[in-house]
Amino acid sequence: MRFGFQHTYSDLPSRFYARLAPTAVADPRLLVLNRPLTEDLGLEPNALEPEAAALFSGNRLAEDADPIAMAYAGHQFGVFVPSLGDGRAILLGELRGRDGVLRDVQLKGAGRTPFSRGGDGRAVVGPMLREYLVSEAMHALGVPTTRSLAVVTTGEQVLRERALPGAILTRVAASHVRVGTFQYFAARGDQEAVRELLQYVIARHYPAAREAQVPALAVLKEVAQRQLALITDWMLLGFIHGVMNTDNMAISGETIDYGPCAFMDEHDPKKVFSSIDQGGRYAYANQPVIAQWNLARFAETLLFLIDPDPDKAAALAIDALEPFVEEFNTRFLAGMGRKLGLSAPASGDTALIKRLLGAMQHAEADFTLTFRSLAEAAKSPGEPTRWRALFAAGPDFDAWLRDWQERLAGDPQSTSERVESMRAVSPAFIPRNHRVQAALAAAESGDYALFRELLAVLQRPYDDQPEVAAYALPPQPSERVLQTFCGT
Repeated sequence: MRFGFQHTYSDLPSRFYARLAPTAVADPRLLVLNRPLTEDLGLEPNALEPEAAALFSGNRLAEDADPIAMAYAGHQFGVFVPSLGDGRAILLGELRGRDGVLRDVQLKGAGRTPFSRGGDGRAVVGPMLREYLVSEAMHALGVPTTRSLAVVTTGEQVLRERALPGAILTRVAASHVRVGTFQYFAARGDQEAVRELLQYVIARHYPAAREAQVPALAVLKEVAQRQLALITDWMLLGFIHGVMNTDNMAISGETIDYGPCAFMDEHDPKKVFSSIDQGGRYAYANQPVIAQWNLARFAETLLFLIDPDPDKAAALAIDALEPFVEEFNTRFLAGMGRKLGLSAPASGDTALIKRLLGAMQHAEADFTLTFRSLAEAAKSPGEPTRWRALFAAGPDFDAWLRDWQERLAGDPQSTSERVESMRAVSPAFIPRNHRVQAALAAAESGDYALFRELLAVLQRPYDDQPEVAAYALPPQPSERVLQTFCGT
């Protein structure tokens, strides 16, 4: 079978990757195939499905595949590691979808590579289904993200804390070029490779930069703008990536690598889920600052291309990145205003938003449910029963409620317009950690019913779906998930 693969990345010099085939597995079986995405990629699901287990396990390659493992480096929790790379992932090629966009198709968990660093190159079913669930949920929520095309079980056991069933995820991405890809070559003093990689990124993601006076600076600014939009999207949904290392920041601006990610239940700016983030480096409220820090590391790799004078190059890069956090705050507050039903900013809005967030933190109110319920309160201002129940009674909150209702009275939207716009930015359903955990625990025992049900619910996050209303509820105390794990 031919997929119609292109190979723009493997056309780069051989030091950009290692060429090797996936390692065959014992008994591959298709667990899930993303049929709509298959069609978007220009493939025929009915023709593909009978062959999917073999093709997406790596046991059999498409005739036009050219499998490679990509080289990259990265700062992991602030510590630079000069050689990381795809230790268990293999890029098969690129497909141009029906929308004209070229996308990578990669197998994750496909066996050892020269970048495995002692690892087994494998993945287990729980984390692969987790990435499938959360990445597809993020897509449905409207957040730029890598996608999941398929999960195949391998018929083999993989040793982690205990023996677990093996699996391989087929990931689709705008590309897998990361900040860490640039760092890999910069750390080796390979300026020619950095220059070639920049030209590749311009051709694939930022063609307008080719006409800029300083293309490297133009790319830096554009990457920063995409990351700014992405982090804002995350935080308006209560999403915590959990491992924002530079090798997990995609130059394309997509969310990538869903290891220990989670959505907040109760609002807490210091919230951390990742078991390996002991110092809280990647806590919810830290994400904009970390994104800026990562972008500074990206800028460092480009300085010689920005200006031959190192001091001038550094000054230009600083000017490009210094406003990042301030611009984030502006965008975040504007997004919060939309969640409060405000169609245009007015004086006092910032204070109104901050007061609500403070009340939510104090009351440990559920982030997602608070904003979804606000739309109900806006529809029936005199009876915000469901929403009011999220907060302990108190004069401060009652004063906020009155001020908000007064602010809505001066907003030009009609009630129906306001409610519709609020519901369009505040989902009813997210991948709640306890629901994801329950689905994955069942899947590890061979029962995929909960996974399939949750996946279906998450495809329509902004619809009420009364028949599955329980999926919108926060966890009971005994159901709370306090830590998440990367699965490697």
